[in-house]
Order: sequence, then C-alpha cells, then structure tokens
Amino acid sequence: MPFRTQVTDEPAAIDAAAWNALLARQDAPTPFMRHEYLAALHASGSAVPETGWTPRFLLLWDGDALAAACPLYVKPHSYGEYVFDFAWANAHAEHGLAYYPKAVVAAPFTPVPGSRLLARDAAAREALARAAVEWCAGQGLSSLHVLFGDDADHAACAGAGLMERRQVQFHWTNQHPRTGARFASFDDFLASLSQDKRKKTRQERRKVREAGVAFRWARGADIGPADWDFFYRCYERTYLEHGNAPYLTRAFFHAMARQMPESWLLFVAEREGQPIASSLIAIGEVQAPANGQNSTETVAYGRYWGALRRVDCLHFEACYHQPIEWCIQQGVARFEGGAQGEHKMARALLPVMTQSAHWLAHPAFADAVERFLAREGPGVEGYLAHLRERSPFRRAPPG
Repeated sequence: MPFRTQVTDEPAAIDAAAWNALLARQDAPTPFMRHEYLAALHASGSAVPETGWTPRFLLLWDGDALAAACPLYVKPHSYGEYVFDFAWANAHAEHGLAYYPKAVVAAPFTPVPGSRLLARDAAAREALARAAVEWCAGQGLSSLHVLFGDDADHAACAGAGLMERRQVQFHWTNQHPRTGARFASFDDFLASLSQDKRKKTRQERRKVREAGVAFRWARGADIGPADWDFFYRCYERTYLEHGNAPYLTRAFFHAMARQMPESWLLFVAEREGQPIASSLIAIGEVQAPANGQNSTETVAYGRYWGALRRVDCLHFEACYHQPIEWCIQQGVARFEGGAQGEHKMARALLPVMTQSAHWLAHPAFADAVERFLAREGPGVEGYLAHLRERSPFRRAPPG
C-alpha cells in the first residue's frame, strides 16, 4: 500500500508526540530535530518566510500512523546552512537560470550531524527521500539539499538519486587515545596532550584566571530568566559586532527555557561579581551501540557564545576548556564543536567527516555538480588525512 503524502506550512500543527516518537527511533537523534525546537524556530520568527525559511514539512502516512517525516524549507538564499553552495548559485546565474528558490531538509542555523529523514524503517526513509525530490520537481525548484544527515539518511538519498558531498567538522571525544578509557579529570586529559598543546592550554586558562574571571554553570531549570536574558545580550552583541542581526530571536530562547530546559547548559563568566560573557551548550542523548542494545550516552553540542568585555583567551575558555572540563566531570561521551575551525584541534577537537546530499533539477547542472563532487571528494579525504596527522595528543613511545 503506498504512503499518503502531506505537506504542511505550519510546524505547530504536526502532532508533537508522533514526531518525537519517530525521532526517538532514529540512529542519531539530536535535540535540534525535536518538534519543540523546530516549532519554536517558526513561532519565534527565527525560521520563517520573512527570514528566508518557508516551512513545507513533509509527512508520509500509513493509514493513521506517521511513517516518515522531515523538516523541509523553501529558501531564497543559502545563509544559515553551513554547507556552501554559493558557487552553484553563481553558475546558474551566469547561464541565465534561477538557483533560488531551492529546498533544504535541515535544522535551520544548526550544523550538527544527525538524523534528518525520520522514518520507521529503511523503506519508509527512501520513500520520504523520493517524495521530497518529486515534490521539489513539481514545484519547479532548482534543487534539494539534505544537510548533515546520518548514514541511514544518505543511504536513502543515494537510493533516490541524490549526490553525496562531504566536509569536515571538529569533535572532542571523552576517550584517552592510548587506553580507550574516559578521562578521569581535566589534568588526566591535559597529560594526554603533546607538550606544546598542553602548555598552550595551561597558558590560556591562566590568562583568564589572572584577569580575575571565574565561571559558573547552570543546566535546565537552574538557568534562571536573568541568566537567559544575559546570555541573549552576549549572543546578540556577537552578531552585531560582525555587522549582522542574530539568526535567533529572544523569543526563541524563551521558548527553549519553557519547553526544552533539560537540553541546555549555560556557562557564565564573571569578574568582580558581574557577568561579562557566556556560552550556551546543548545536551542530547544518543544510542551507544558498543555499550548494549538499550544503552545511551550523553553528547554536548557547542552552539552560541558572546561577551560584553574583552579578555584575552576568554573565548577559548568559555567555548572549549569549560565545556570539556564539564564533560569529563559529568561523564559525557562527546563534545561537538560546531562547523569549521582548524584552531579547535589545538584544544583536542579532532576532525570528523560530515555529509550532505544534493539533487539538482537541471540535467546539465546536475552533471556538472556530479563531476565537481567527484573532484572535491578526494580533496576532502586528503584534507582529513592531513589533519589527522597533526594530532594534538602525545605520540606513543617507539617500541
């Protein structure tokens, strides 16, 4: 029996329990695909048509049961995606063709790898990928892009004829490189680093301490309204200092405080009793296949930061050293540092491969992009291999 396809422009109209139950069945669920998160992006005015994110969420029904679903957005630009296709857009324009509007399956403004095509099984997932392509073709859109999906997503996308693209992120893992055990303390972690990286980290932390800065953290309901408001001041200033308005509105974070408090961890830097900077980390649970069928492990995701005062090395302390120390203390398995940034390797965030999948409507451009990706892929593989040779950890002694 074929699935019934539904497209909705109102995320809040989707049954939250059904969506989240489907998400919980995936290999790589993240907080950024929860119904509450996606609905809040829309309700808060963050990811809406006015900002270039027109929701067209795609649902596949098997009778009254939700068999598959994904957040699909129609976009007139490529901002807030972190998989860069501006050259593809320019090539279309040079040939008198429109690249925008296009469609993306993504968590807006969120370059975190994880499940994107939520489905009860592989057959439903591939049916969802095919339905997305058919819908985009029927709407006359130039392209469809599935961003930062997991392996199951990319198997479904390959079956539906999408092309794979890869890029590199940097993640920290709570695992001693020699013993495989979790780090016992931050000093244990430091001892695993090469001498120059260990010295660098100690110098950075000392500069912050000597500037009179101390940190406190709060999680979930312990993050009070004043803390959320202070965080937003920091977050907004960071964007404005770079000449841009922030992607996310204050109302979005208010919604997170109400609806998903358990998913957030806040670090606040204080000097002379006054807060001067903050960083916000997301927390999620994922399956731990090595630890048993029903076992889960905690993952932290570096997301947002900002400062009202300039202090040397404060960014590194707030965004890397404090979260890593917290992860070690709490037994958190992994800390994902976000998109790009080779400088993260000096703080022991190691390179990992991420994926996206792409369909282009115009046959000649699809062929050109396929050839481009065939050239780009080995280059990304080589770049990853080069980065891995620059490990920040101590080398094992010979013999």
